[in-house]
Amino acid sequence: MEQFDALIVGHGPAGCSAALYLCRAGLRTAMVGKDRGALERAERIENYYGLASPLRGLELMEIGQAQCRALGASLLRDEVLSLELREDLSFTAQASSGLELSAKAVLLATGKAKAVPGIEGIRSFEGHGVSYCAVCDAFLYRGREVAVLGAGVYAKHEMEALLPLARRVTLLTNGAKPDFDIPDKIAVIRQKILRLTGEETLRGAVLEDGGALEFQGLFVALGSATAGDLARKLGARLERDAIAVNTRQETTLPGLYAAGDCTGSFPQVSIAVAEGAKAGMSMVSHLRKKSRGAQSQEE
Repeated sequence: MEQFDALIVGHGPAGCSAALYLCRAGLRTAMVGKDRGALERAERIENYYGLASPLRGLELMEIGQAQCRALGASLLRDEVLSLELREDLSFTAQASSGLELSAKAVLLATGKAKAVPGIEGIRSFEGHGVSYCAVCDAFLYRGREVAVLGAGVYAKHEMEALLPLARRVTLLTNGAKPDFDIPDKIAVIRQKILRLTGEETLRGAVLEDGGALEFQGLFVALGSATAGDLARKLGARLERDAIAVNTRQETTLPGLYAAGDCTGSFPQVSIAVAEGAKAGMSMVSHLRKKSRGAQSQEE
């Protein structure tokens, strides 16, 4: 397991901005991201301070990331699938490559959290059969039939957490083609889901051909794990699918920070950079206090 002082999930403007402050403070910092997000696809950036001429979004991203590397940040092209808070209030992260990272503080900066899929009934069954965290809730469904909604590596990760406990696991792709190898013991249904069924608790789903499925738990794992997904798994507070933070970019969990679009702020590079700077400075202060506390205990 690789150990760092600070882990930044996402390497866009917010993440890079925070990394600059952390690295300049002499803190070992890692940035992990699967892609560069929406900014990479921006054709022309000209409403950002200091640009002598417009830049493509990709160019601006590459300049920012090179700046972070020059100051000592480790940039890893990978996907963080899960975060766990340990008893000593440090964090461990598991990536899709199998890499495990440990850090004393974490910044979530992967962009805006995914919208909840538009399936009738999904909101009403949240907490009553619909879950967004297999690691958190799999034990509640031991010996029961469950389904995972998704078609990517994130869905695979959730299935692996459920298989040892659930009686049966079904993969629902909602019309998408799975992009990973499916174990033989997993049933795959690619039809679109019309609605979820049940009364007080989830009982199953109706498919587009009118067929019915029965299961007691549905684990939503669409696309990649976003900042909102990771925060929800840790138990940090969300407000309208955005991560709740204070003026220092602190979440409701000590040592966990969020910045950029995932906090519900106006989606502009300048705002993401500003929030990243505040988060970086807050993390520096937090880590220095934690270090002084550890030293005083040793004395």
